[in-house]
Amino acid sequence: MKNVAEMVPGEIGVISGFTDEFLSLKLMEMGLLPGTAVQFNFTAPFGDPICISVSGYDLSLRLEEAATISVFN
Repeated sequence: MKNVAEMVPGEIGVISGFTDEFLSLKLMEMGLLPGTAVQFNFTAPFGDPICISVSGYDLSLRLEEAATISVFN
């Protein structure tokens, strides 16, 4: 099991849960729900933020936010 921040471009994972209860509410409101597929698209030139695709749209996240999203392949 890994988190979104550890994924590489092009990799797809399924959200299994969150490690930060407070931040998880914000992320779920943005469509990052457990059981949803997420694709890592790319990292910004200096490494933060990252771009992911979820539920048909692209989303930009900071690395510390992405690290709280647990995924499995």
